Amino acid sequence: MFKIIFSDIDGTLLNAERDLSDYTVETIKKLNDSKIPFILISSRMPAAMRHLQKKMEIEHLPLISYNGGLILVDGQSVSSTEIPIEILSELSSFNENLDVHLSLFHNDEWYVPKDDFWTRREINNTKVNPEFESNSNVISKWKSEEKGAHKIMAMGEEENIDRIRDFLLENYPEDLHLYRSKPSYLEIAPKAISKLTAVEHLLENHFRIPLSQSMAFGDNYNDIEMLKGVGMGIAVGNAKPEVLEIAHMVTTTGKEDGVAKSISELLKI
Repeated sequence: MFKIIFSDIDGTLLNAERDLSDYTVETIKKLNDSKIPFILISSRMPAAMRHLQKKMEIEHLPLISYNGGLILVDGQSVSSTEIPIEILSELSSFNENLDVHLSLFHNDEWYVPKDDFWTRREINNTKVNPEFESNSNVISKWKSEEKGAHKIMAMGEEENIDRIRDFLLENYPEDLHLYRSKPSYLEIAPKAISKLTAVEHLLENHFRIPLSQSMAFGDNYNDIEMLKGVGMGIAVGNAKPEVLEIAHMVTTTGKEDGVAKSISELLKI
């Protein structure tokens, strides 16, 4: 019944060590034998996803990065949606007095303004090293290259993150998705895309599989639209209450191999 599976990474697929368990790796390798594609779909940059693909031996499969803002097939971009450089420039100016950490992402480029607590935390979480460059210099560089940001990650004190959020909501309500995974984090993405739009794009243009025959796993607010839209949307046990509420099914937590357990039970592999 299900011919393709999409899975979020952080909070969904990884264990307590923020890695793939042996059981998960073996389960996905069995999926490969069954010719059922297992597609990673995340807010992460591609470089922070490829080492996981390699472990599961699915490097040949497409990647969906930045919550659907960038879709890669055979390493090449087939869909790219960016935050305009003008919005990034206005946000940077507003942030001058707040000094919130703004990480800037475009494809496999990740720029941080300095080596601080937030930078080290994200390096530990993603196993990727950034380039150090001021936000203003990156903006100048990207302007000359005529490109924007696939994602902006604002990290800092809760009250300052609130100010960033309020500024963006007031000035760009139709342009941006704002995801608040925790009080000190604000993930900023283009409003034109979502994980579901990316799933639909791949199914229609690459796999030729109907949405009703797709399965997806997630845990957070940015997974809701995807889980509601696919044929079987499964929330891991640690998911946000709003995600648990809309899911077609709930499995054990991500740290307890919820994704692999559900795949094994539902697909009998």
